Order: sequence, then structure tokens, then C-alpha cells
Amino acid sequence: MKIQLAIISDIHANIVALDEVLADIKKSGATQIYCLGDLVDFAPWGNEVIDRIQEKNIPCLLGNHDQRIAFDEPIIPLPHHDAVETANREIAINLSKKEISSSHKKWLSTLPYNLELTFQVGDRFRKILLVHASLHSNDEYVHESTPKGDLLVDLHRRGIDVLVMGHTHQAYVQRAEEVLFVNCGSVGRSKEKDKKASYVLVTLTEEGIDTTIVKVDYPVEEVAEAIYHSNIPDFYGDFLRAKDK
Repeated sequence: MKIQLAIISDIHANIVALDEVLADIKKSGATQIYCLGDLVDFAPWGNEVIDRIQEKNIPCLLGNHDQRIAFDEPIIPLPHHDAVETANREIAINLSKKEISSSHKKWLSTLPYNLELTFQVGDRFRKILLVHASLHSNDEYVHESTPKGDLLVDLHRRGIDVLVMGHTHQAYVQRAEEVLFVNCGSVGRSKEKDKKASYVLVTLTEEGIDTTIVKVDYPVEEVAEAIYHSNIPDFYGDFLRAKDK
């Protein structure tokens, strides 16, 4: 017996990438899909992405970008952004605040910050914790190089086997003290060199837990052109087209 989950994150209003990923998941045989949030900002289809997640009845967390739009929170500059990205980010987020429908903002405001799943596979129980960024904050970056000691204390206390995250837009799988740390990367705004959409498959069996990061091609140029023909700063189209950053 096995249970296979597909987990996606960080769509960032890129409906083209999302539809390609959902089609790939359908072929994978996964029986359940979960989303870790950040549905909005940086591409032209924020409302359409929310519609698609709702249509597919995909359980979804509240990402930090969703949180900012849902509750009209201020835009705080990030220390790792230069002046150019900071200015373009403010324009793009303010555009989302204006264009995301009131009904979608209301729906976003109801989403949970995390989701703990417990599955029985044969005689074994497997526990998976889904978060957008980390256990402690919706804005914390947990990279592969980040020390895991503080997180492990909480994960051991809760009996978690797998922690699945997004937020960094960089996928990885790492084992620390029998806990799997999994970042499923980004569907719509990858920060990896290939700029492919990514998601993760988690397969649960009595024997163990297997994780696979899946990369999906999509027409990046089409999305970049749509950005250039919208009110979103060209910065975000240029970012998608750049293969080296």
C-alpha cells in the first residue's frame, strides 16, 4: 500500500505554469494535491490562479504575499533586495492590492498558516507538516544551508516525519535526525537557473517515505510577454527570461 501526495507552492499569479504543473501531477498518479501558498503577485493572473485552486478544491495555506494582500499589510523592504528590485516589488504588490477581487481577498484571509497531516499506511503512521516558510514565521527563509537545530526540537516534540516548505523558490530534500526537510520550490517564479516550474511528490509506504522533486517545462516566453503587455513592471518578465540568476 502507498499514498502519494503532490505539493506545490509559490505560483505568484503564473496561471500558465500552474496549469502545466497540474497536468503533470495528473499523469503522476498522485491522489492528493496541497498548496503552500503565495498565489498572487508578479504575473498577470492572480485572480485566475485563485479561481483554479478553488475549482480544483486544493487545500491551500496562506503565503506571506497572500497575507499582505488579504489584510492590506504594508510593504516592508527586504534586506536582500537592491534598490531596483525594491522599487519594482512595491509597484507589483500595490497592483495586486488593487486588482485582486474583494471576494478573493476574503477567501485568502480564511486560509490556515500550516497544516498537519497524519496518514496510516499499513501498520505505520506517517506525519507531515506543511508550512509556507517555516514553523515560526511566514517570512523566515529555511534554506538547505540553514541550521535545523531549533526546528528539530519542535518537530521531534510533535512527532513529525516530514516538513514541507516553500517560500525560498529553491527546491531541496535534506534529512536531519530522521526528519525529512523538503522545499518544493516554486511553480511560477523559480529562482533556480533553469527557471522550470517545480513541485514535490511525497510517497508514503510501510517501508518508508520517498520524496521526488519534479521539474516541469512551460512557455516562459509567453508569460514574460504577458508581463510586458501588462502594468506589472518589466523587471519580472526579465527575471523569468534570465537563465543565470
